[in-house]
Amino acid sequence: MDLQRTIQRAVTGAHRRVFDVSKGRVGGRAMGMPVVKLTSTGRKSGQPRDTMLTSPVHDGDRIVLVASNGGARQHPAWYLNLLQDPQATATMSGRTQSMVARTAGPEEKAELWPRIISAYKGYAGYQTKTDRNIPVVILEPA
Repeated sequence: MDLQRTIQRAVTGAHRRVFDVSKGRVGGRAMGMPVVKLTSTGRKSGQPRDTMLTSPVHDGDRIVLVASNGGARQHPAWYLNLLQDPQATATMSGRTQSMVARTAGPEEKAELWPRIISAYKGYAGYQTKTDRNIPVVILEPA
């Protein structure tokens, strides 16, 4: 493992610990967006899987996530987990809530995409790096 990856994992681990202790009250923003700890069920293991993500659009109880995976060819594991089992929990801003995930349809994504890019221009760059259509995921209260 290279030094950069080791440092990145250490920083991410420290961020997660602070976020967990405060339930997102501390460490609850990154790149100008709210941070969400998504807990989904592993599609292979059946075990809870936590992923730290940002939410470029957050309307009331609806949380929008982008399955960009940094523009990689494959979908992120958390998205594949939600396709298998859309029940999840989201922790942010001091509270944890049961949620149900769904992938935005083409019209809904077209409506959301400008807001997503406005929140973080990097998402547009990720889309240019990959041939796959980057999914937009909507979390709504269960």
